Amino acid sequence: MLGLRRGVRIETERLTLRLPQAADYAAWAGLRQQSAEFLKPWDPVWSADHLTRRAFTHRVSWSARSAGDGSALPLVLIRRSDGALVGAITLDNVRRGPAQAGTLGYWVGQPFARHGYMREAILGLTHYAFTALDLSRLEAACLPENVASRGVLEKCGFKYEGVAQSYLQIAGRWRNHVLYANLRNDRRGRTGVGA
Repeated sequence: MLGLRRGVRIETERLTLRLPQAADYAAWAGLRQQSAEFLKPWDPVWSADHLTRRAFTHRVSWSARSAGDGSALPLVLIRRSDGALVGAITLDNVRRGPAQAGTLGYWVGQPFARHGYMREAILGLTHYAFTALDLSRLEAACLPENVASRGVLEKCGFKYEGVAQSYLQIAGRWRNHVLYANLRNDRRGRTGVGA
């Protein structure tokens, strides 16, 4: 499989998207801890060591390895005006060959929610995936009641495709998810969710 570029940097209007580094630990752990109650309804159950330096070091190693082997592109969102880490976005499960597809996952810290940062990140990574990586399809899934996530996907050109039963364990329970996709050269109309 073709590897992704390890030194990838995606610049949006206000953000730099890049691979996580060991030096990001304090900002990442602090933001995750500060935003725990905001994030946990939408996340799988955090492991006991989720916020430890050791777990973050493993995350950094996995990110570099995954980018190198082309299976994923895990990026942190850095606000250029002050260097603040505002969240993360991952292009995961990259499939080559006839599929040319990948899956997006993302989170934003509570202090940075509703400021358009995730919209910028999704648009930036989508453009990169379709142009630099030559992918044809990006997929994303979220809980049906996650109106903010559904809205940002719609605003970024993702279209509703259906419901996946018991798709992921969220907050300790198997949960259905709504599925969205964005196609390079997409001609499907908007569904109206989140408009």
